[in-house]
Amino acid sequence: MPSAPRAGRSAGVHFLATPAIAAQLVQSCAVGVDDLVLEIGAGQGALTGHLIATGARILAVERDDHFVRRLTTRFGDRPNLRIVHADAREIPLPRRRFLVVANIPYALSTAFLRRLLSPHTALNRAALLVEWGFAKRICAAVPRHVEQAWWAARFEMTLVSRIGAHHFSPPPRVGSAHLLIRRRPFPRTAERALWTVLSAAYQHPGAPAHALFDRRALRRADIRAADPNSTVPPHRWARLALDLAPSRTWPALPRPLRG
Repeated sequence: MPSAPRAGRSAGVHFLATPAIAAQLVQSCAVGVDDLVLEIGAGQGALTGHLIATGARILAVERDDHFVRRLTTRFGDRPNLRIVHADAREIPLPRRRFLVVANIPYALSTAFLRRLLSPHTALNRAALLVEWGFAKRICAAVPRHVEQAWWAARFEMTLVSRIGAHHFSPPPRVGSAHLLIRRRPFPRTAERALWTVLSAAYQHPGAPAHALFDRRALRRADIRAADPNSTVPPHRWARLALDLAPSRTWPALPRPLRG
């Protein structure tokens, strides 16, 4: 197990300390030699070595000077690795298709996913370690919040497993989860329609679907007209949005949603 970082360096960060868990995380993302992989918060390199071994091109992002030096000492001679000394919340994301494998600081989970799953993102897959409660909320069949439904309509969210606190240093006080994210085949040209549909449904959760949308369109989307909007899963709203998208000009996405 790696030694715990000095006080003040790990605010809200729990370093993965079990190589088998790191290997499982990388394997679940199906990383190949032709892939570009973004590792967010590389830290002490628990995931970095496993990622390098895939032969993919790795961008290991780390903002702490101390850990950048350690990463450079351990892996600086690897030709398929680039260590990026920067804050992952601020760097430009790749424009070409990319993957993410990372142990996300729990307090920043929403902010990171908001960036990774923004409309213009080129993210294809992600394997993440996140807080257990957060993973359960965003993987719910019907998410409670419209932004989480927006994510789930465009990306498949899978809660792979629960990860015990003893696999981290220092151990977190809450449970952790292995979260897998895969892009759904949803066209960007329909994203405005999707957000409008989701916004309407979540503003009127108790209303039946037919109170807001055409019955024939609902039937084509496999949504029962009498079902309350609060019971319809995001992928069905996505099907409805695809059906409706060509029929009109849709409002622009809200600025915070655009990333």
